[in-house]
Amino acid sequence: MCCPQVRKSINVSPVSGNDSLNPAPYNFSMDSILFFDDFSHFTPGPFPYDPSHSAMGEYHFFPNRGDHGAWHDPVESYRYRGPSWIITAPFMDGRHCMEQTRIESPKEKQAAPTLCAGDIGWTDYTVRVSARVLSAMEPCGFLFRYQTSLMHYGFFLVPGGAELVRINKLERTVLVSCDLDWDCDCFHDLTVTVKGNSITAGLDGNTVLECTDTQYETGCIALCACMPSQYASVTVSAETETVKALEAAALAKKQVIAKKQAEHPRPLLWKRIDLQDFGAGRQIRFGHLTGTGEMFFVICQHQRRVFKDRYPCISCMTAVSVESGQVLWQRGSPRDAEDVIHLTTDLPFQVYDIDHDGIDEVICSWDFKLMILDGKTGRVKREIPTPENTEAPETLTGIDFNRHAFKRLNVDAISIANVSGKKRPSDILIKDRYARIWIYDDELRPLWKFSHNNTGHFPYSFDFNNDGKDEIFSCYNMIDSSGKLLWKLPIKDDHTDEILFAEGILAIVSGWEGFMLADLGGKILFRDINGHAQRISTGNFCPERPGYEICTTTFWENQGIIYLYDGKGNEIWRREQRCNGNIISPVNWDGTGTDLILLNGNTTHGGMIDGSGDRVVNFPDDGHPELCAEVLDITGDCRDEIVLWDRKSLWIYTQDGPSPLSVCAPRKYPTYNASNYRGEYNIWQ
Repeated sequence: MCCPQVRKSINVSPVSGNDSLNPAPYNFSMDSILFFDDFSHFTPGPFPYDPSHSAMGEYHFFPNRGDHGAWHDPVESYRYRGPSWIITAPFMDGRHCMEQTRIESPKEKQAAPTLCAGDIGWTDYTVRVSARVLSAMEPCGFLFRYQTSLMHYGFFLVPGGAELVRINKLERTVLVSCDLDWDCDCFHDLTVTVKGNSITAGLDGNTVLECTDTQYETGCIALCACMPSQYASVTVSAETETVKALEAAALAKKQVIAKKQAEHPRPLLWKRIDLQDFGAGRQIRFGHLTGTGEMFFVICQHQRRVFKDRYPCISCMTAVSVESGQVLWQRGSPRDAEDVIHLTTDLPFQVYDIDHDGIDEVICSWDFKLMILDGKTGRVKREIPTPENTEAPETLTGIDFNRHAFKRLNVDAISIANVSGKKRPSDILIKDRYARIWIYDDELRPLWKFSHNNTGHFPYSFDFNNDGKDEIFSCYNMIDSSGKLLWKLPIKDDHTDEILFAEGILAIVSGWEGFMLADLGGKILFRDINGHAQRISTGNFCPERPGYEICTTTFWENQGIIYLYDGKGNEIWRREQRCNGNIISPVNWDGTGTDLILLNGNTTHGGMIDGSGDRVVNFPDDGHPELCAEVLDITGDCRDEIVLWDRKSLWIYTQDGPSPLSVCAPRKYPTYNASNYRGEYNIWQ
């Protein structure tokens, strides 16, 4: 329960006179410091940020380079230009401030600039922030009992007053407010004490707001402002007994995790391959190109055309032996340039035995042609021109500049389907970025075309109705095997990023339309708008629970929030990773039927977590690449290996111990339908 919203008038005395740029003295009754920062260790300039504000972090570990100190910026937006936070030195004596630079308004699906620090396990504490709000137009202050950038409390100075706020995903609730005089020309001393469900807020030594609320019992702190504001210092303190309890809890947790880690195999480097000058980002496919048991990978470089990443083309394709690291063949001209990793879309290629001759081919689109390449040589076996862009651009979704850039289709993605009802998949699906789908047979003869609103990124092909032919679920549309719309979900906005199908239920993540479960009649069974939902996976993460669990993560705006749900959508836990690039793929690491979740390859923030969210497998600090990660069984023992790579090298990790005597493998997304936009699954029979 919370106190009813009230607004009362309170006058306080701000810091003034010659000390207007200095924080006011304040005596804490607490005697143990949990956290302190006066930003003096930072060099004036931008706090680390992505200058491109790109989607690289959706599925690459792509940290913002520079000195972060103890702080993390959890907000990424394509709307942004320049840094959100800068370190300034407004003081005559050389002291520094952390300054928020953006102009925002609190909006339902738009994150406020935020900078978090501390431990989400903190319970009762007092936080003191010395801050100067440089404009009184929007809420500015700090967050406490911060669990994620979508779940926390806030104490804000607002036009003509102050307020205590609870944020719970899309709900912004003012718990209590007051009229209050404060000054943009002065630093004010803002304090909050949380003890149990009691919240007390003060300004310049005076209590101004009090309420009770039971939503959040723990959490760290964050700076948060919707207008330019300066922060001179942050102090978090707690009573000695509270600190002792926190230390005891942290030690107990450390011991639990150490015990769990000892129960899992550790990563052992199995193979290291030099990518020379043909390396790339997460544009890689695996298969058997010579018709033998030897595994190869095909990696593609790109070039951008026209606008951002909307029309990339393959510029170099290289086939490499996993066993020897030797190049089997190469088409195009490789580039030894950093730009080859900077792509935030799929490239149109797959590796699959499309003609059923026992040897995988490479199905790709290159230079406005749809082609089937010989797996052994890379030579063209069959090709046709891609379709002409004959539709009026204004009738289609997502055509930039309201013009077709080319006469013919620049293919966005390729997948393999079975709309023909053959014994094995042999049909080829191609699509543009957001509007149209075409289906061809294995001889590149067109079968049908579909267009209705948005296609999403990577359609899901499956025989949903058991008629022997695949239907295709694309964005919100269920399409039958002849290309006709069967039904659509009642969602109009955004698009679906990733799709899963398990236990008769469709599970999708669709940006700010959220995470949804739907039945095969198009009825939405569950929906949680939990941020910009970006990735999804399912597996047996919690074997003590019935059925499968579903993991999702966010990217745009409120970045890096991982949720775990049961199969009906009930939230089990959530936590915010202080990094991007969390691919959340299920991993059959132990071979026991219990899955782990791969985050990324970083030694600090990455590794694998279990169904409790504990990091139980860490990667060694051995200089391995961290940009890209993939999961698949390479050694053939039914357990998964982890592939990590960047543009210079590719490393493969296996387990440091033998597989169990009885080991089985789950059903996974077929390797011949690889994509950066596919929901990953481990289905145990």
